[in-house]
Amino acid sequence: MRTLLPCLFTALGLLAAGPANADLDVRIGYLGYTPERGPLLSNVIPEPLDAGRRGAELAIVDSNSTGRFLKHSYRLESAEAQSGAALLEQARALHASGLRLFVVNAPADTLRQLAGALPESLLLNAGSADDSLRTDNCAANLLHTLPSRAMLADALGQFLAARRWQRALLIPGPTADDQAYADALRRAAKRFGVKIVAEKPWSFDNDQRRSAQAEMPLFTQTAEYDVVLVADERGDFGEYVPYQTWYPRPVAGTQGLTPTGWHKTVETYGAAQLQKRFEEHAGRWMNDRDFAAWIAVRSIATAANKLRSSDALAIRQLALSDQLPLDGFKGRKLSFRAWNGQLRQPIPVVQPRALVTTSPQDGFLHPVTDLDSLGYDRPESRCRLNEKDL
Repeated sequence: MRTLLPCLFTALGLLAAGPANADLDVRIGYLGYTPERGPLLSNVIPEPLDAGRRGAELAIVDSNSTGRFLKHSYRLESAEAQSGAALLEQARALHASGLRLFVVNAPADTLRQLAGALPESLLLNAGSADDSLRTDNCAANLLHTLPSRAMLADALGQFLAARRWQRALLIPGPTADDQAYADALRRAAKRFGVKIVAEKPWSFDNDQRRSAQAEMPLFTQTAEYDVVLVADERGDFGEYVPYQTWYPRPVAGTQGLTPTGWHKTVETYGAAQLQKRFEEHAGRWMNDRDFAAWIAVRSIATAANKLRSSDALAIRQLALSDQLPLDGFKGRKLSFRAWNGQLRQPIPVVQPRALVTTSPQDGFLHPVTDLDSLGYDRPESRCRLNEKDL
């Protein structure tokens, strides 16, 4: 009996541990579509064509490094297209093959179409900062790892308030994306006590490389301001505003002092190791789309590891609970907001070669977490994802 008892206990232990150590093969789809940006009016450095996908690839490598001890494996199946319709067709083909977990780098309209066409799948948005996806047009099967425009603008607005830069000149560009970014800046200014003393929409169609020194000072001549806020997501003119303003003032927004989800200059809390591994993998710096795709894949892998399952509904429910803290190398545990699926995260505010600050700023309090002082809070959003099912 004494000989049999240890064998019995060992057998019972293996049976109990069986599900935890069972093989798990997790398929994750990467869907990428970036619309043609149109003619640029400056020599702005374009975003890498593989932005987003490279971050997802690295996350697969990271997930397999830890997953192999639990006999978990992760595979990335990429589909990139030149149009939203073509991407939708490829996504349907992947869905028909049984794939239910997707990381998506695409504009808001395409995301809505994908969410509607793949209702049994879970989609993680790593490419659109559109605020309406987090406030009015939430899809039950869509989470967001890229910060919204409101989060970015609030991160900047808190810093302006902390520095007492309370008067701003706003220069919005002509595109729909520029207008959306300008709306986010107006909202943040109102929230944090920054007065917009003047707005001067950019309406020129000329290349500023040779004429900025002559035109910008006159264009920015208005009531005195402490900071110039620029909304130029495409980069048509914003790079030529710094050092050319009528008053010698800092420039912030899409150019100059910029809030972003990720930047090369983020190095603390182990981020330097992530930056190094990414550069070795991709041969370039990691940007905000890369990080959003990386943390999206890591979110899926972390949930699958905890659940011992790749079921899309189960992963969604876990993500919208408070039981999935994530490590994103930002000094805080990250989590998804239960009402709209937005990933809570600190926002670096950077200049091109240095980290200036990280928001939320000290002193901006919130009854739940100060991370919810960035972007639309629960009372400001009509979304209630935690009350919906896939």
